[in-house]
Amino acid sequence: MEIRMTQLPFLNHGILPNGLRSRFVANGNGLKMHILEAGFENGKQPCVLLLHGFPELAYSWRKIMAPIAAAGYYVVAPDQRGYGGTRGWNATYDGELKSFRMTNLVKDALGLLSALNYREALVIGHDFGSPVAAYCALTRPDVFRGVSLMSAPFAGAPKLVSHRGSPRQSQTNAPDIHETLAALSKPRKHYQWYYSTREADGDMRNCPQGLHSFLRAYYHHKSADWQQNRPFPLRSWTAGELAKLPTYYIMHLHQNMPDTVAPEMPTLAEIEKCQWLTDDELQVYSCAFEVTGFQGGLQWYRCSTTGAFDNELKLFAGKTIDIPSCFIAGKSDWGVYQMPGAFERMQAETLTDIRGCHLIEGAGHWVQQEQPTAVTEALIDFLNGVELSG
Repeated sequence: MEIRMTQLPFLNHGILPNGLRSRFVANGNGLKMHILEAGFENGKQPCVLLLHGFPELAYSWRKIMAPIAAAGYYVVAPDQRGYGGTRGWNATYDGELKSFRMTNLVKDALGLLSALNYREALVIGHDFGSPVAAYCALTRPDVFRGVSLMSAPFAGAPKLVSHRGSPRQSQTNAPDIHETLAALSKPRKHYQWYYSTREADGDMRNCPQGLHSFLRAYYHHKSADWQQNRPFPLRSWTAGELAKLPTYYIMHLHQNMPDTVAPEMPTLAEIEKCQWLTDDELQVYSCAFEVTGFQGGLQWYRCSTTGAFDNELKLFAGKTIDIPSCFIAGKSDWGVYQMPGAFERMQAETLTDIRGCHLIEGAGHWVQQEQPTAVTEALIDFLNGVELSG
């Protein structure tokens, strides 16, 4: 196992909070993973694995890692496959896709734990890291002893037979939802299918406003700072209902993502007031994505929207997550409701030992950055209640 301190150009150690360090670990699944860790100086403590989403990094967990470590845990956050300082992946639009499929992302997590000499852990996932954490819990409950899902509800593995009108049916059987979205009086399209296009990476990487400004507007638009984020449940997976979502989810048909978020660019005064993401902190993200581009993360969406690897996941159709679980999201986060019915099914069916469902005031989609104290308190309360075999 190769381990050394990183010298990443986008990660200035002066930006890392006290108690965090950065290094590389070979995960045995083809990656040299860049990780942030806290609690490493206290001997072997229970492990908490943090999995970020899109477009993010391990750095997205910086505000809560040291406080969780102080509660008696070893906390580790990797740059996942396709992101940041992690190496060993190759993402070109015409390149191979299968290494980015969900089961391989679970293998990445398992390999990292093994490399760190842990046989069990508690796993927490945010945004697209939430379904990865869910599949960790679903497929290997012997290793992942507790799971917290954040901002993206998990309603279960794909069904063996998809019913007409469901999201999965629309993905794999017919373009009807996309046709009906495009036929609206104000034509729209779904962001996940936009992210699956050849153009998406270049649109964002080479946008007119510059990558730094694009990310500032994108993060602002999905946060509680954007006052129009007032989410509510949607009734069905239909064009009329989906069109109620903000344009960062259901986009205008002829706009790309930089076009979408540009009108919501915060003012200089708003940027100066934004303590959850200072300009120095944002620079970590913009510098990282200037190096890697976005295609690595976009491959995850392509695996989902094409349905190319659904047959692997259907092996777990109907299976529930029976280990202790909880859900955390911002009260101003539309991600909770972007998949109609998923939030309700997750609580009623998929998570059989759910011990908390927290919608945090004053937070949008980036909940652990916007309200780190409230998130830390909820997580520590949950983690302390999970019994580990070791």
